[in-house]
Amino acid sequence: MAVPSAALESAIESIVPPRLPSGVDTPALVIDLDVVERNARRLAEDLGIRGVALRPHAKTHKSVALARLQLESGARGITVGNLGEAEVFAAGGLDDVFVAYPVWAEGPKAARLRSLHEKSGLRLSVGFDSIEGARRLAAAAAGSTRRLRTLLELDPGNRRTGVLPDDAGGVARAARDLGLDVVGLFTHGGHAYAGLDAVAGAAADEIRTLEHGRDALRAEGIEVEILSAGSTPTALGAAAAPVTEIRAGTYIVGDRQQVVLGAVPPEGVAIWVAATVVSVAVPGQVVVDAGSKTLTKDVAPNLAGHGYLPAYPAAEILRVADYHGMTRIPDGTPAPRLGEVVAIVPNHCCPVIDLRDTFVAVRSGSIVGTWPVDARGRSG
Repeated sequence: MAVPSAALESAIESIVPPRLPSGVDTPALVIDLDVVERNARRLAEDLGIRGVALRPHAKTHKSVALARLQLESGARGITVGNLGEAEVFAAGGLDDVFVAYPVWAEGPKAARLRSLHEKSGLRLSVGFDSIEGARRLAAAAAGSTRRLRTLLELDPGNRRTGVLPDDAGGVARAARDLGLDVVGLFTHGGHAYAGLDAVAGAAADEIRTLEHGRDALRAEGIEVEILSAGSTPTALGAAAAPVTEIRAGTYIVGDRQQVVLGAVPPEGVAIWVAATVVSVAVPGQVVVDAGSKTLTKDVAPNLAGHGYLPAYPAAEILRVADYHGMTRIPDGTPAPRLGEVVAIVPNHCCPVIDLRDTFVAVRSGSIVGTWPVDARGRSG
């Protein structure tokens, strides 16, 4: 595993440990609403200055309450990753939802898509990246009083999903001829996660890909209203013409990876795992009650360990079992005592949140309430 550079270590070490509320039953997920609100306003305002809309990806938090907070802070609609999330947020009263995923609408998914499409007051848009996928979307919406809004996904170099820009015109034309309303194109600059040096290039790739795709559609007589780019690391870099909206997600709570990538400032971390030191039996090690079922096993090539303890910066969560976080304490460095509750910054906030039914919402170190992770486990 790569060791972070001195500059990245400095950024990580600037994370200030929070004032955790007393009486929390660990392991617990804690989210600071003051920081969340600052993050929500900051990105919406920064994009607004650039004339680009923010459509945040709610897969990060899966919380109707946090999605509403984002909308109140200037976001335009939300993004989700699957029909299950769309169903939860639509039931929660959110009325502008984009499923940024190539939905394969067969069997139960076709019926679920049809139900969402016909839901009164809901402005639903759905992604696709093949003619075959478009054919299934069209069949699911057949006979409806309105055409299904769709966006074609393009690959900006992430090599995950999405067609190449040169192929966009033909795929979009076929989708239109099938009866779909092709309203836009979208990309995901996920290759920015390769490291800090990859961020600017990935953002430029998103802009270039969307512009190329737009031109390919124009050649087919298709004018689109939405050119949507998306990732937290590329959020500001990709916010330039002709891009019309950004689909950042993790910016709202931050995590260790986003600080390392420079996408979230150290003071923008709003998410913490509160864990108790339950064992000091092995010399040079403490064990916390947050293991893989809390912190996950998600690591990144530029990070060491399974989370970061800002109060004990030399500590390293080397291994995780289901309910154990084995944390190395280097000789001569401070160590938490047995029974102490520590704050851990997770590597990747999205899967950590999805493991919890609820989170502890706090302001200024005081508990506001226990809020549900409404779309928890809705992964399809």
